[in-house]
Amino acid sequence: MEGLLRFLVAKVIVLALASSFVSCYDPSPLQDFCVAVDDANGVFVNGKFCKDPKYVKAEDFFTSGLNIAGNTMNRVGSNVTNVNVDRIPGLNTLGVSLVRIDFTPGGQNPPHTHPRATEILVLVEGTLLVGFVTSNQDNNRLFSKVLYPGDVFVFPIGMIHFQVNIGRTNAVAFAGLGSQNPGTITIADAVFGSTPLIMPEILAKAFQLDVNVVRFLEGRFSSKYDRHY
Repeated sequence: MEGLLRFLVAKVIVLALASSFVSCYDPSPLQDFCVAVDDANGVFVNGKFCKDPKYVKAEDFFTSGLNIAGNTMNRVGSNVTNVNVDRIPGLNTLGVSLVRIDFTPGGQNPPHTHPRATEILVLVEGTLLVGFVTSNQDNNRLFSKVLYPGDVFVFPIGMIHFQVNIGRTNAVAFAGLGSQNPGTITIADAVFGSTPLIMPEILAKAFQLDVNVVRFLEGRFSSKYDRHY
């Protein structure tokens, strides 16, 4: 009996510790950073301020226009139409958002990552080659698939991924993301078009390129060129 009692006490302690760990878990960040301040003048929060519930209306949970194709006249031949908390205020704290992606033939949503969200994509029109690359710990394996209308593919949170229209007609896809503000880091734009620019010598060594090639790429991706979002 005494042994059983000790076992039950130990089990209760373990469960209590586990519960405390769960209850103390920090919420995921909803923007790139949220710097702490000591005074009451800070106006930013992790997410958005909440409207008084008695003033909430149906329009706070609604938007329209996803039946309209986005403008794909840019250097990558695609357009991403975001439906996040900035477009539907009612998404605040709900942990979900949506995008429509339009592609011209040969257009692509270039390699990028969403630091705060997993993405699940469904193809509605056309043919896409999609894929993601795993982390260094998994030897940067590429998982890719050709999608046809009705096909669905998942891109795990934080993984570098891409979509390319390999068909002869326009393509349209919709994707759900597991954050009200998933964020997007387009790899080429971030590396070669940062503000200020990363020193060419650093990138030349990292990518094993001639420094003049890096300078050329930084010129191509600097702010004077149109960027893809």
